Amino acid sequence: MNDQTRERLVTKRLTVVWLKQPEAHDYPAALSFLRLLYEDTVASRLVAKLRRAKVTSFKAKDIFRASGLPQLPLTNSHVKKDEKLILAREALSPLLLIRDANTGRVIVADGYHRLCAVYAFDEDAVVPCKIV
Repeated sequence: MNDQTRERLVTKRLTVVWLKQPEAHDYPAALSFLRLLYEDTVASRLVAKLRRAKVTSFKAKDIFRASGLPQLPLTNSHVKKDEKLILAREALSPLLLIRDANTGRVIVADGYHRLCAVYAFDEDAVVPCKIV
């Protein structure tokens, strides 16, 4: 998609469609990532808390600011895949986030590429997520 087409979609206020709950495979993906940052028992405990957490929402730009992560370009293959889902009006899975008290940052345990794709359309987009 070129920039002109994207601008028209943003102008029309393309609404991203979201699932009501994260997909089952998101939790093992989050665990795999969190095991790189924490010991296995801590990572497992965090994922168990995510499973029980209620879905809430934050603006895409605020999640980026809180995480300190860079935005990946739409040329990234995973972000491109999520962009296609957004354009096809297919529902995306809510993000899984961890508050890291030691760093004062939010860890995107699952959903980084979805966040990048959504932000490319609308930085003020409201993004459903579970956060612990």
